[in-house]
Amino acid sequence: MTHLYLVGTPIGNLDDMTFRAIDTLKTVDLIACEDTRVTKKLCHHFDISTPLQSYHDHNKDHMTTALIKTLLDGKSVALVSDAGLPLISDPGYELVVQAREAKIPVTPIPGANAGLTALMASGLPSFVYTFLGFLPRKAREKKAILEVRMFQESTLLLYESPYRVKDTLEVIHDIDPERHITLGRELTKKFEQITTAKVKALLVQLDDTIPLKGEFVILIEGQEAIETTKWFESLSIEDHVDHYIQQNMKPKQAIKQVAKDREMSSKTIYNVYHDIEV
Repeated sequence: MTHLYLVGTPIGNLDDMTFRAIDTLKTVDLIACEDTRVTKKLCHHFDISTPLQSYHDHNKDHMTTALIKTLLDGKSVALVSDAGLPLISDPGYELVVQAREAKIPVTPIPGANAGLTALMASGLPSFVYTFLGFLPRKAREKKAILEVRMFQESTLLLYESPYRVKDTLEVIHDIDPERHITLGRELTKKFEQITTAKVKALLVQLDDTIPLKGEFVILIEGQEAIETTKWFESLSIEDHVDHYIQQNMKPKQAIKQVAKDREMSSKTIYNVYHDIEV
C-alpha cells in the first residue's frame, strides 16, 4: 500500500531501535537511506532483508522523482538517515513535500535525537530551545549568526564536526566567555560524555578530558532578556536593520526584529531606516 514512512534510527546504541521501527523496515517495499553501508549493518543486526536505495544530498534531485514514482506505483517506502531522525539536518525535505503534494500518506516513526538527548541531561533550560543544526564553516559567518541567536531567551542546539568544535567554541567565547555551554559527544555509546561549564573552561578541557572524537552536540545557554549592555548598542538603527537583512531576512521582517530588540515601534524604525521625516 502506498505510504512514506520516516523512520528514526539509533544515534549510537542499537538498543534504542524501537519495535515499531523494526517492524516498519521489515514490511515496506523499499528503504531509502543516506549510506547503504551504514543501513545495511543496521538491517543485518535486526534481520531486515528489505531492499535498500541510496538517497542523499548528491542524488536527491533525481532520486526524489524516482521514489515518488515508486510510491505512486503502489509501493511503500521508508526513509532513514544514518543516525537519528530523517530531515533533522539530514536529507528528506523535498521527498516529504512532493509526497504530500501527491496526496501520499506520510507517517513519522519516532526515535532518538542527539540534540534533545543532550538537552535532557545538560542542566540548561529546556522549556524554550532553538535548533540551528550545522552552522556555516567560516568563522565570520558563524559569528554573525551567533551574535543574534545568543542574545535570545532560548537554549541553542547545534551539531558540529569534531574538526570544528574548537573553532565554534572560540567564536562563542569571543561573544561571551562567561556563557554556559554543554558539549555532548558519543551520545548513547560506551564513552558518552555530556559536560556543562562556562565556554572558557570547556576550551581548556578540549583534547584533554574531552577528546575531539565523534560527532558533537553543542548547547548554548540562552541570554536573559534584561541586559545592561546589548550586542547591538554600538550599531545605528540602519546598521542594525542591515545586519538582519544580511542574515537573509526580508527588509520588513528585519525592521520588525529591530523594533522588538530596541523596544520601539516598527513605524519608527521604518522611518529612520528609510530616512523619512515625520
